[in-house]
Order: sequence, then C-alpha cells, then structure tokens
Amino acid sequence: MSDKYSDKQILVTGGTGSFGQTVARKLLAEGAAEVRILSRDEEKQDRMRHDLRDSRARFYVGDIRDLQSVERAMKDIDYVFHAAALKQVPSCEFFPLEAVRTNVLGTENVVRAADAAGVASVVCLSTDKAVYPVNAMGMSKALSEKVAQSHGLNNPHATTIVSAVRYGNVMYSRGSVIPLFIGQLKAGRDLTVTDVGMTRFMMSLAQSVDLVEFAFTNANQGDLFIRKAPACTIGDLAQAVIELFESDARVTVIGTRHAEKRSEALATREELARASDMGDYFRIRADNRDLNYGIYFEDGDPHQNEYADYDSHTVDRMSLDEVKQMLLGLPEVRAELAAAGIRQGTAA
Repeated sequence: MSDKYSDKQILVTGGTGSFGQTVARKLLAEGAAEVRILSRDEEKQDRMRHDLRDSRARFYVGDIRDLQSVERAMKDIDYVFHAAALKQVPSCEFFPLEAVRTNVLGTENVVRAADAAGVASVVCLSTDKAVYPVNAMGMSKALSEKVAQSHGLNNPHATTIVSAVRYGNVMYSRGSVIPLFIGQLKAGRDLTVTDVGMTRFMMSLAQSVDLVEFAFTNANQGDLFIRKAPACTIGDLAQAVIELFESDARVTVIGTRHAEKRSEALATREELARASDMGDYFRIRADNRDLNYGIYFEDGDPHQNEYADYDSHTVDRMSLDEVKQMLLGLPEVRAELAAAGIRQGTAA
C-alpha cells in the first residue's frame, strides 16, 4: 500500500470477514495510526484481537443497519473500506428484505455518516453478481452501487469521495468453493459441483485488496473500478484440486443452487462504452448527467454497440494446468498440501 495510509485512521466495515482481516493486517503493517473494525460478531472480533495483538486495532460492535453505531465508529476517520454485506445467494433469496436492509440501507448509512464526519474517501465493495442481477443478493448489491454513486450526483461539491469496486470470486475467502472442495477431499468424499460448465472470474484476497487500494489512490467521485481477471470453469477448478491433492475422488454434479447464473459479468457493454482502460483495471465513470437529458434520448450513443459485456464465458479462460498453477499461488492451498505431505512442485 502507498504511504498515504501512514498515520491515518481507517474504518473497515465487516472487518472480521476474509477481506477485512487481510486488509487490516496490511494497513497495520503499513503504519496506519488506527484500524477500526466494525462488525456484529463479537466472537470473531475477540479471535481477531488475539490474532493481531496490536493496540492500533480497535473493535466496534455494531451494525451498519444502525446509523448511530456507524456514526460512533466513523468519528475522526480518514478512510473507509466498506466491506460489510450479506453475500450468500441462497439466504438472500429466502430473506430478500434482509439483503436490502444490510446491502442497500446499510450502505446509505455508511455514506451518510462518512460525509457528515468529513471522511476523505470511501470505497464500497461490490460483486459481479450486481451485473444483470438475477438474484436478491445481486440486486441488492446493484442498488448498493447506485447508492454510492448517487452521493456525487446529489452533492456535486462534496469533499468525501465515494467510489466502488466490483470483483468476482475471491479465492479461499470464507464460504468460497475452494476450501469446500479441499474439506470434501479430506473427509474422503467426492467433490460436488452445481454445473461443470459454469464459469467464474477468479481473484486472490491479495488482489482484491490491491483493487481497493487502487481505487483509493485513483478515484474521482462516483467511479467504479474493475480488475481484469481470468476465468475458469467450475469443473476445471474441481479437477485441478483433485489432481493437486493426488486424489481419486470424482466430481459429482448436484445441480444449480437458488438463482445461480451459469456465467458472471464484471461489466456491461453500456458501462464499457464510458470506461477507461487503465492496464490491469477498468475505470467506469458515473453517469453524471442531470435530469434534464432529453437530448440524449434524441441523439443516443453511436459507440455503445462497439462493446461486448466483460463476461466470464467470453474472456480468456484458463486451461486446467493454468488453474493448477493459480491454486499453487495461494498460501492456503500450499499449507494444505504441506499438511497432506504432498510435494509442492509446479503443476504438470
């Protein structure tokens, strides 16, 4: 991370999650004066407190649904990583209003409290499921992005910059499929997949932190950032785990879960039409027209049809060997291989 985080006070909402713990460690290592963790789970906070053993890490029990608890944690903060969210697709299908309360109204509370506290920058974490959403989780995260972007639309002279990042599957995050596969192998079971042809973007936890740091460094009001990422099929991912762990397990197809998509998109063609290519990243600027935009209905955008969606079915797809190499780059997978007594060479 850059020196801009030295001696700063930073709030991480949902800070006891996989991303929050990773970014907190990095912030502390880079000299942050204070890293505040806001979450509802006091047990995870206590475990994280003992793991970090750093007095600069401060823990706030609260819920982003409650504006007062957010305001309390936001006092004297310089930067905010907004990672708190309901993320499980099936549970959001059963309880969509809970997804709205956390992902939409909770984001509004974070943005409002940050603006009132004079925070310099807020980065909101989103997901590829917000693009062409077909489930409640994706729909609520799409609205969360709109809440973030509306801050600048409604407050053109605001000093608090609110931006967002969007990414796909974060490998080895809590509840993700790779630790599930490894757990099934260790239990002597076959690997269960919903659809072997399903494709997903893949990103490591470290890359997700880099994306947020890039947003903090480069964001203008309402920007949305995407990190370019490779994709693979779930079938190849499962087979790569089996081969790395020298297992004779098979892949069992169990069918799609509630409201799953066969592929995910990180950006629509409409977004790419106004995007800037920044090497490893896309910057998608907010549509900052005001409500007097009749001329656009008459003229249209002649360039929009030149673009295609940035979709996991159409981007470069990793081969099985490339998926194995990707997995070997994860410290968690290497640790599991070492524990199993398997030599960690390069994938064949």
